[in-house]
Amino acid sequence: MIGGIFPIFNKEIISTSMFTSEPPGAKCAGFDLRAFRWTQVMIFAIEEINKDPALLPKISLGYRILNSCSSPTNTLRAALTLASGTEDTDMNSSCPPAISALIAEAGSSQSLAIAGALGPFQVPIVSYFSTCACLSDRAKYPTFFRTIPSDYFQAKALAALVKHFGWQWIGAIQSDNDYGLNGILAFTEEVKKLGVCIAFVGKIKRTYSMDKILEVVEMIKQSTVKVILAFVPESDFYPLMKEVVKQNITGIQWIGSEAWITASQPSTHEIYQAFGGALGFVVNKMAIPKLRQFLTGINPYDDPSDAFVKDFWETIVGCRPVLPGEDAVTDSTNEICTGYETLLNSKNLFFNVTQLRVSYNVYKAVYAVAHALHQLVFCKSVRERSVKPCLNTSEIQPKEVTDHLQRVNVINQFGDNVFFDKNGDPPASYDLINWQLKNGQVQHVTVGHFSSAADKELSIQEERIVWRKGKMVPTSVCSNVCPAGTRKAQIKGKPRCCFDCIPCADGTIANSTGRADCTPCTQEYWSNERKDECIPKIIEFLTYQEPMGMALTVVSLLGASLSLASMTVFIRFRETPVIKASNSELSCFLLFSLFLCFLCPLTFIGRPTVWTCMLRHTAFGVTFALCMSCVMGKTIVVVTAFKATFPGNKLAGKFGPVQQRIIVFSCTLIQIVICVLWLKLKPPFPDMVFRYNNKKIVLECNTGSEAAFYAVIGYIGILAIICLVLAFLARKLPDNFNEAKYITFSMLIFCAVWITFIPAYVSSPGKFTVAVEIFAILSSAFGLLISIFAPKCYILFIKPERNTKKHIMGKNVR
Repeated sequence: MIGGIFPIFNKEIISTSMFTSEPPGAKCAGFDLRAFRWTQVMIFAIEEINKDPALLPKISLGYRILNSCSSPTNTLRAALTLASGTEDTDMNSSCPPAISALIAEAGSSQSLAIAGALGPFQVPIVSYFSTCACLSDRAKYPTFFRTIPSDYFQAKALAALVKHFGWQWIGAIQSDNDYGLNGILAFTEEVKKLGVCIAFVGKIKRTYSMDKILEVVEMIKQSTVKVILAFVPESDFYPLMKEVVKQNITGIQWIGSEAWITASQPSTHEIYQAFGGALGFVVNKMAIPKLRQFLTGINPYDDPSDAFVKDFWETIVGCRPVLPGEDAVTDSTNEICTGYETLLNSKNLFFNVTQLRVSYNVYKAVYAVAHALHQLVFCKSVRERSVKPCLNTSEIQPKEVTDHLQRVNVINQFGDNVFFDKNGDPPASYDLINWQLKNGQVQHVTVGHFSSAADKELSIQEERIVWRKGKMVPTSVCSNVCPAGTRKAQIKGKPRCCFDCIPCADGTIANSTGRADCTPCTQEYWSNERKDECIPKIIEFLTYQEPMGMALTVVSLLGASLSLASMTVFIRFRETPVIKASNSELSCFLLFSLFLCFLCPLTFIGRPTVWTCMLRHTAFGVTFALCMSCVMGKTIVVVTAFKATFPGNKLAGKFGPVQQRIIVFSCTLIQIVICVLWLKLKPPFPDMVFRYNNKKIVLECNTGSEAAFYAVIGYIGILAIICLVLAFLARKLPDNFNEAKYITFSMLIFCAVWITFIPAYVSSPGKFTVAVEIFAILSSAFGLLISIFAPKCYILFIKPERNTKKHIMGKNVR
């Protein structure tokens, strides 16, 4: 005996007599053709097995089918009734009153109730439509099996569908029961891995008041989502569907669970107005031969005791059959049948057996139980020829049936592999269904496939899909993908799919769309204006081609030319009193050093290299040390020459040309030693400086050793101070030829230039640092050249009458 529980009536009428002895179903309404067909498929399968000589030979299967009214309470009562065998039975029957297995139930909540209650009694339960992943827990439900895949796989399939079309912002509606709760939970876990956000989760149930349904409708209207998943049974979802149509809520791409996507009740032209183009997964379809003939043969007059046949007849034929012995007077609004009605030419979808899905699951469930019983009774599989039973049918225990169900693995007559995994689940294989309108009828067109065993789990024929609006795939995002050059900024208090797009900061880029963070450019690169690419930074150094470089080069060459010209003049007029009085040898040395000083800036201009960096600082230090040494020698000569006019003073004789050369050489040598040590220990080198400007790289010469650099500058400063002091001591010498006065003035210029150089050098950015240094070199060199040698050239070329010894000695002074 096999029990069956089906939701033949899907509306429970609350009554105080619900728990009386009245048979289950007496307080239910809403006849469901779909569920009734499931009962007929179970009966058909049992009769087919009883006629099969190979399967359970000489053993007949019986059935007892009860209604659950889609209620966990009624389902549990029906299950306990079947398991205990307390229902009225024919006492003369040779069949045992208790069932060997139970085919139940459609709803997950109902299956949870009976699986928990019958599990301890080892009664095997095979469900045909309960998909909740929670039922795969073998520790809680050790005797539960099913011929429909778990929602765990449906959730993966739905998540793959969402990923395929790039939907990032979706809503969800669940039934307020175990099926909806666990289904949405599994789906949420899957899509979170893909970065998809759930905007809202609405809860509905067929017993909810209209106010609660309107709350969910308002939730849909207020949301910005364009894709909504409904993980709801047909009976729970239908009231909401009607309200969505009533309020003309369109533009939503609906995704359905297997519980309603192929249901006949919502598949109408009216519902299609808002739900056309819906997508959803269902188990694979199958056609059962001879089933249509069996269904069209249903007749209430053949067996008046057949349960629910009268309700079926009233629904399909539209008239009420009156059986012999019954009163024709009734409250039914249908007319009384004539008795000549037939179902053979009916066009009702009830008789369409070419695309059976849940019905086929019922069929497989019956066959799975039959094969388990066959192996138990005959100790052999159907493939092996059975001679005689090894177990009496009266000795069959439910626990043994459960054990053999776990081992069932057969290929049925349709080539379908029937077996259960360790959790009691079958292999997961789904068809992707699309709601389409053809010839005024809503059709469920297969447009894809999902299989957990396939290498590519999801395959979709997009060209076959009919979308709600046009041929374009609908988009559903909370925020549009951030373009290149921007990054996501999470909006506080909203899901992670809702964000603002903020431009990348300077120096960072986002070279692709949808970036969460901007990538910093490397040190040598900077972001472009669009912030989508790192471009090389501008290389900056003082060049000969730019105006500043040209001007400094011209001034430098001018100063060098003037120095050479002055030297030529001094050599040409070396025998004249003015030249002799100014110490022509030291003057030529000074002019030569000034010539070198004017050429030093040329090493500061152009791209820094290792050699130019070492040359520019050392050449500057040595040439200016030579220059200051010559000035100091001239100053000493002037002072000693006029001091020698005092009686008894022999200082002038001790400071001749040899001593002058020694002074110049020794003072210059000290600077040379400093520069050699500098180059040996920590020489200057070309360096890239990034601190001045984010968009530029300044090429400059790193001094290598700051101490050595300031030692060179400091030594030149010491020589300049000594020269200034000595020249100051000679400030009261005769006016006609007081070279010390010019030296004093030149030293004041020199010191003023280099004192102001230090803060300007430190504060000038980039290439202007080099320009400041060049300006200081040129300014101080011109100060020396003009202050010391311009007066002499003035006398030589403008006032030649003053180029006499008498004038030099201060005689004939007016």
